[in-house]
Amino acid sequence: MITWMQRHKRWLVITIWISTIAFVGAGFVGWGSYDYGKEGGTVAVVGDREVSIEEYQQEYSNLYDQYARLFGKTFNEEMANKLNLKDIAYKQVLQKNLILAYADTLGLDITDEDIAKELLKYNAFLKDGKFDKPTYIQVLSQNRTTPVKFEDSLKRNILLQKVQSLFDVQPNSVEVKNLNKLLFLKDDITYKILKIKDITVSPSDEEIKKYWESNKNAYMSEISYLIETSEVPVISANSKEEEIKKHYNRFKTDYKKADGKIKSFDEAKDEIVRELNAKFTKKEALKKYLKIKKAEEKLSASTLLDQSKLPFSVENNEKIISSKEGDLIKPFLEKDKYIIVKVISKNEAKPLSFEKALPAVKIAYEKVAKTKKLNEVAKKELENFMGIEAKNVTRESIDKILGLQEQEAASFLNQLFSVTKKTGIIELNDKVVLYRINASKLGTYDKTRDESVKSTLIQLESEELMNNLVKRLENTFEIKSSIEVKE
Repeated sequence: MITWMQRHKRWLVITIWISTIAFVGAGFVGWGSYDYGKEGGTVAVVGDREVSIEEYQQEYSNLYDQYARLFGKTFNEEMANKLNLKDIAYKQVLQKNLILAYADTLGLDITDEDIAKELLKYNAFLKDGKFDKPTYIQVLSQNRTTPVKFEDSLKRNILLQKVQSLFDVQPNSVEVKNLNKLLFLKDDITYKILKIKDITVSPSDEEIKKYWESNKNAYMSEISYLIETSEVPVISANSKEEEIKKHYNRFKTDYKKADGKIKSFDEAKDEIVRELNAKFTKKEALKKYLKIKKAEEKLSASTLLDQSKLPFSVENNEKIISSKEGDLIKPFLEKDKYIIVKVISKNEAKPLSFEKALPAVKIAYEKVAKTKKLNEVAKKELENFMGIEAKNVTRESIDKILGLQEQEAASFLNQLFSVTKKTGIIELNDKVVLYRINASKLGTYDKTRDESVKSTLIQLESEELMNNLVKRLENTFEIKSSIEVKE
């Protein structure tokens, strides 16, 4: 799927870019190296508009959520990284701010009435069919934002829509009718599927070694850490009932059920006791930490670990990964104990020897060799191949393409109706498909499709207008950026 997504990334981004309404419930996904560690920072300045870290993060979060909605559970953060989704989000937030800067020059503004109308569109903020301020604040709090930030986001999105409305297009009936036929073009085809699993290769040791020498940096050892540790098990603080109640009364809003309702004292009691025990033990762990720091005590265990084998939570592992040699890390809670860690040494990644890299290199080279041979076989067979015939194939005829999975068939058809040659080869992950178009005809005009066709035409024309506007604005407004992105 990731190959298909990369190939059609521009189409996906166009579809998502047009959807500018902010929404509640997406939350925030992981940031990795993009985590700036604080709020209120600026990642770019477009004209007179500052682009905040929060705005950029929200753009990425919305983009990630919309991809997830498109592709379901199969979409994950690894796929997002392969698609450079953070870079795409950054480019989009810059483009949007170019349009917002343009709106400023036009004197467009957003009133309180505009905001109020927009808030009424969110069912999550309604109670008994009416907007409810306490509900509104609670929902935003659960989504880790505030009314000020959310309404700023709404203002930007409403302003974007106002600018976009200036470029509204209405295709005429002839355009709609012609596109109706064109979108539902029908082909009679012959096709043959060649699979990489049917290809055999016997690479020599010399070929494998030559491949390794050209790709050494792809086969690196892991970063490893020599650490010393000491543990302080969580002990009971022997908290009295009144202390537990006092803590509950001060922080009761921190103890919530899955539905957002505050837990009763009895429901929260065990959780509070655990927290008080941890808080009490932390003081003891800090005393031990200071003694170790002053060399009055020694750490008890020494271990050499690869980065992937660090045994703590992601958050606690990150403290080790981001530390320097010689750093003594303050006690952190891990399950039922506090851990004190000293990073003795950090061994950077380096190219593996040929012998250690050999198993992975062999697999990689065999795939390269098989792919090359598969393409050679495909080119050799293309001229006179015998295959499966399928008549009246449209972009939607997934069930007519036998031998391919649903997503592969969809990708094949999408590419087939974009080609300019009557005979050719279409690549699909670990397969190639030879095709021959025997006959082609316009689809039958179907008036029931007019609305969807019109919507597609408006989207394409609007997108073209907005893209041209952005290109002009890039030459009009200065952009100062603190992030470099991949093309």
